Amino acid sequence: MNSADSSETAKLELGTDSGILFTGKAFGANKSVTGEVVFNTGMVGYTEALTDPSYTGQILVLTYPLAGNYGVPASVKDKYDLPVEFESEKIQVAGLVVSSYCETPSHYKKMENLRQWLVRKGIPAICDVDTRAITKYLREFGTVTGSIRTGSIPVATTSATPADICKSTISGLTAFACEIPGKPTVVLIDCGNKASITRSLLALQMNVLRVPYNHSLKDLEYSGILISNGPGDPEEWTETIETVRKAIHRETPILGICLGHQILALAADASTEKMKYGHRSQNQPCLEEKQDEPRFLLTSQNHGYQVKRDSLPSDWKVWFSNVNDGSVEGIRHREKQMMGVQFHPESSPGPLDASGIFEEFAEAVTDAFREWKA
Repeated sequence: MNSADSSETAKLELGTDSGILFTGKAFGANKSVTGEVVFNTGMVGYTEALTDPSYTGQILVLTYPLAGNYGVPASVKDKYDLPVEFESEKIQVAGLVVSSYCETPSHYKKMENLRQWLVRKGIPAICDVDTRAITKYLREFGTVTGSIRTGSIPVATTSATPADICKSTISGLTAFACEIPGKPTVVLIDCGNKASITRSLLALQMNVLRVPYNHSLKDLEYSGILISNGPGDPEEWTETIETVRKAIHRETPILGICLGHQILALAADASTEKMKYGHRSQNQPCLEEKQDEPRFLLTSQNHGYQVKRDSLPSDWKVWFSNVNDGSVEGIRHREKQMMGVQFHPESSPGPLDASGIFEEFAEAVTDAFREWKA
């Protein structure tokens, strides 16, 4: 185990006026960037996290002290042309911050080390810094805008928000056919969708029609709608909110995940707000509210916004809440098969406790499909 061999100095600056500066070694691309600084407490799964579109434009701090020890696998596709080892086609973060970086990983799937992957994809990174101190700062002041500066290279600036960056990469309709003919179709509204979400739907024998965030559903045939995860402030996704608002007035089953959960709430005329800390970990405890036999789930999460509990209309209810801070982790309609969860039922990485959410949604979609055929 050893840190990067590069002698190039890198600096992580937290906040424009804070004066908080961490100096370490550069081990990624020779580049300087700025972005919202967030931390993730997962012990594994850096390849999935770095390619998760929800992290678009952010500087990610890994709190687990060791990164890169199992390297980076080859980029391969499954039978549906979905990436097997990653959550999207590229690294989504603006930059990476770790305590200790392993240059010589050991794993049977390893094709290159983390540094080589970051350099090849143009992502700067810094190691040999006190990530515990960084995390304590973020826990005290909340997520802040920061920068990674490599050598004397000026920081690259952009006026685009994370949502704008993600939206610019989503276009066209893509159909994924499950193996059994005659199964229902789910429209997947892509706001920055993880590949594991698509794969989870296909595994439950549902066809998937993936559409861009701003695509009209008017002329499509489907039996269910899934609104994906994604980056940024949910209130900025105005076109998606309006599409979902129209869908709520129909009887079609709907499932929202992460950002999709927030969009569903906004379409139902609830409100959202930015959290001081956000949830980015693989062990967030969630409890199903007001049930005779409530479910307790350990969940994988990655979000900085939440649905305001008191803003839900009377025909909606809180479904799950966070045991640590009481925040809303799930909502559902009191009569229609419409629901949203703040956590990731597809996990990847993380626990599989919440996979039953997909099964419940699939059952509702199948029932709607059978009624339509009848």
